[in-house]
Amino acid sequence: MKRKTFVLFPSLGVGHLNPMVELAKHLRRHGLGVVVAVIDPRDDDATSADATARLAAANPSVTFRILPAPATASPDPGAHRVRRSLDTLRLANPVLLEFLRSLPAAVDALLLDMFCVDALDVAAELAIPAYFFFPSPASALAVFLHLPHYYANGTSFREMGKAALLRFPGIPPIRTVDMMATMQDKESETTKIRLYQFKRMMEGKGVLVNSFDWLEPKALKALAAGVCVPDKPTPSVYCVGPLVDTGNKVGSGAERRHACLVWLDAQPRRSVVFLSFGSQGALPAAQLKEIARGLESSGHRFLWVVRSPPEEQATSPEPDLERLLPAGFLERTKGTGMVAKNWAPQAEVVQHEAVGVFVTHCGWNSTLEAIMSALPMICWPLYAEQAMNKVIMVEEMKIAVPLDGYEEGGLVKAEEVEAKVRLVMETEEGRKLREKLVETRDMALDAVKEGGSSEVAFDEFMRDLEKSSLENGVCS
Repeated sequence: MKRKTFVLFPSLGVGHLNPMVELAKHLRRHGLGVVVAVIDPRDDDATSADATARLAAANPSVTFRILPAPATASPDPGAHRVRRSLDTLRLANPVLLEFLRSLPAAVDALLLDMFCVDALDVAAELAIPAYFFFPSPASALAVFLHLPHYYANGTSFREMGKAALLRFPGIPPIRTVDMMATMQDKESETTKIRLYQFKRMMEGKGVLVNSFDWLEPKALKALAAGVCVPDKPTPSVYCVGPLVDTGNKVGSGAERRHACLVWLDAQPRRSVVFLSFGSQGALPAAQLKEIARGLESSGHRFLWVVRSPPEEQATSPEPDLERLLPAGFLERTKGTGMVAKNWAPQAEVVQHEAVGVFVTHCGWNSTLEAIMSALPMICWPLYAEQAMNKVIMVEEMKIAVPLDGYEEGGLVKAEEVEAKVRLVMETEEGRKLREKLVETRDMALDAVKEGGSSEVAFDEFMRDLEKSSLENGVCS
């Protein structure tokens, strides 16, 4: 039997590329051939280009191919970001088709990012089985697949009041304010685009999810029972995670390590509050000052990744900390705190024994990294499905506590930052939260070991793929 070859097709942006590369590494560990085909969107997205180059250098066993978007792939710059992404990816279908045809050997499967729904047409033309890779929790998948059915007869969330509770199969009640901004108005263009996306996801042969069975049993039961998509078959769901970046372990000398890791080495065990808000996590200047006051008042050590406010990103990509933070803050906290400009090696930081709590935007990559380090979290969602993730993390998984005041870009007060830091770091509730994270970490490790639920699910996926290949007349 020849080695199977998979082509992975991520959406645009670093946030989608990173988890797809973790999947690629997982496939390589199973002895499979992997090509990651990345669309160059022709919009000077240097961050994505740099990330692709960095990931390719760090993963020599994975083949990366940059596919230039055709000249026609120039969506309306005034359109919503989701619309621009889907348009760019759809218009790149001919490039993807040509690339797949150019490969020396037949492709056994196409693994698509959840935004790459129109690539299903390419897969159909070439008779290649197409699956989706879903880098968010299975609970979010349950909601997304149910939304076309819900909105067929339901009321727009924005008309229901911000505190109204929405009930979807397999997940705890969610306030309308915690649903994605792009899904608030059923008559809006962005909502219609997202509903189109979710409907097309149901056309895939299955969905590989970056989660594990023990973490989300109710959502997975609802998906398996077909109640999320009551009017048509639900694709098979395979929880194959957690697939996370374990950090750069090359070299042990301080000269190879980020300065913040050297600083953490000198801090007591579980004494540091780590704050980082993802690749797009920029906060207004007023909010930065509130965070600073809250951290200082808490008296706890901290490592804080700060970016320039959104309105200054283009003109001042490197934050002016003296101007943005309260007067004297850096001097007063220099013995107990460190502020990193723009970036820190998060995968290594969350694993460091000095870190005691993670203030996170609730991106799923970050959440899984914290789980694998048994690190309690304080939730501060910013965009996309992060507020929905927060509900699941707090109410269902019980691995985090929420901050109040973030809703709709509101200001989280210094007193709230201080209170939640103290809760996790000083109280009995914080101790119990830490115990829950240890249990969750242990169950995650069980899932990915030989015979664990995620390895069993991966084997089931491979058997389904073999069956699809035979049905399509592809000889493996």
